Amino acid sequence: MEVLTPEEGRVAVQLARAVLEEKIGRKHVDYPALPPVFSEKRGVFVTLKKRGELRGCIGFPTPVYPLGQAISGAALAAALEDPRFPPLRAGELPEIRIEVTVLSVPVPLTCRASERPRNIMVGTHGLIVRGMGRSGLLLPQVPLEWGWDAPEFLDHTCLKAGLARGCWKDERVEVYTFEGQIFGE
Repeated sequence: MEVLTPEEGRVAVQLARAVLEEKIGRKHVDYPALPPVFSEKRGVFVTLKKRGELRGCIGFPTPVYPLGQAISGAALAAALEDPRFPPLRAGELPEIRIEVTVLSVPVPLTCRASERPRNIMVGTHGLIVRGMGRSGLLLPQVPLEWGWDAPEFLDHTCLKAGLARGCWKDERVEVYTFEGQIFGE
């Protein structure tokens, strides 16, 4: 995956902000000009924080949409459709800080289940856990924010999937890693 430049990262965040200002704030906004990389399919998550606390986070773990479309859709979904929070109101927009995480393609951890913690780089890898008809994802920055080591990161990803802590020790449960470029306001 070709990494985005710092300027392309700034454009990603500007695009997410423009979508929220227009669709939720009902303002006329000028959208940033999108560099060519924004037409490439990429996985992306948009995280919204209010006073440092999570206010919404939704995205696309795999590259199913062009980056520009994925950012726009994820920003709006994070604001309006994250089931953990009520829909974002226009009056909250000045307090919202936006973070865009552009993802690499997830790859399965092919080691034995017992070796998974040793094959995860906390702070570099994000995780996806899939098993028993469920799936959960945590971004690379999450374990750093909470001070987790690799086994705790795996446990919390299991919990995010609605599975039991420690389910990652089961060979039938799949674990994927990915990396993310993080851009924020």
